[in-house]
Amino acid sequence: MKYIDEFQDPDLAARLLDDIRSTVTRPWALMEVCGGQTHSIIRHGIDQLLPDEVELIHGPGCPVCVTPLEVIDKALEIASRPEVIFCSFGDMLRVPGTGRDLFQVRAEGGDVRVVYSPLDALRLAEENPDREVVFFGIGFETTAPPNAMTVHQARRRGIRNFSLLVSHVRVPPAIEAIMQSPDCRVQGFLAAGHVCSVMGTAEYPALAERFRVPIVVTGFEPLDVLEGVRRTVRQLERGEHTVENAYPRAVPPEGNPAARAMLDDVFEVADRAWRGIGVIPDSGWRLSPRYRDHDAEHRFQVGDITTLEPAECRSGEVLQGLLKPHECEAFGTTCTPRTPLGATMVSSEGACAAYYLYRRLDLPGRPGSRPPGATAPTATDAPAVTVPSREDSSVV
Repeated sequence: MKYIDEFQDPDLAARLLDDIRSTVTRPWALMEVCGGQTHSIIRHGIDQLLPDEVELIHGPGCPVCVTPLEVIDKALEIASRPEVIFCSFGDMLRVPGTGRDLFQVRAEGGDVRVVYSPLDALRLAEENPDREVVFFGIGFETTAPPNAMTVHQARRRGIRNFSLLVSHVRVPPAIEAIMQSPDCRVQGFLAAGHVCSVMGTAEYPALAERFRVPIVVTGFEPLDVLEGVRRTVRQLERGEHTVENAYPRAVPPEGNPAARAMLDDVFEVADRAWRGIGVIPDSGWRLSPRYRDHDAEHRFQVGDITTLEPAECRSGEVLQGLLKPHECEAFGTTCTPRTPLGATMVSSEGACAAYYLYRRLDLPGRPGSRPPGATAPTATDAPAVTVPSREDSSVV
């Protein structure tokens, strides 16, 4: 595995860290906008390896985590209907709605199935013409194209019993909302490389200029993250605020034109609610009018479901970078992967799940915390292993 070995080299990591230490002269707060990057950071201890002047803030980069509670409740309502086969990726089944989750719906007799592609759900619709098959389409710009293609295929092939429950969101409006918050401390962004591999980088220069923040497109391996941090810190120290592509092996400036064309055909930009954050204008997609017959929310008339977030869950603050997971009173006590209060604890890309899984419980008195006065790990302490997949049973 060429890129796994080359991008987890501890000697190269140490050299990048030395470069960051020699560059930084004052405190900087950087935000990664990707749950995969968050897990890489926490698993490899990158945030502990960096100099004290560089703080990494975990942003709303987990698609499962930002799916609002009302959409989860819509999914539960649809999945409970006897005529429905409800299909989802495995990381959604334990995400709590109001009082239950998809696992409980399945235990109560609902036909809830884990699939590995939206095309699996389309095949089920073709094989079960007397049933309604619904696929739970969530995620950022990365997962939207295959879901769009599946709806396109359903319409082209006349498969009328297939529909999509849509909860797709877009990264640039989220960055804008974060920077407009009065509590914002972010001074630079590590942009999600997989998102830019689809959409390109054209939307970011205006944000970098408007808010005067550097934005560095970054990958997911330890050296990718460190290189992203190095470039961001270098810009901040120089007083610059441009867009850099530190992930050129996967991200062309124009992205993927075919995928973008499919998105433009099937979806239209819409306001979207983000769990724990609220509605962000133009921050998501919904099916365009010509594909409305495949809109599960419209088909099953669940558009009027509204809910309130549980007061004891502070995942909204975690998603906005205002709170580290272990700083929540419920973290690791009343909120665990088996008894989650919110999606950030159960999603395989959630910040709370990362902190719990890798025993980042460093508040006084918590099991696994680092004793007072103990030194942070060195660069060679970071294990050269991969981030767990979304099917990792310890999280999902």
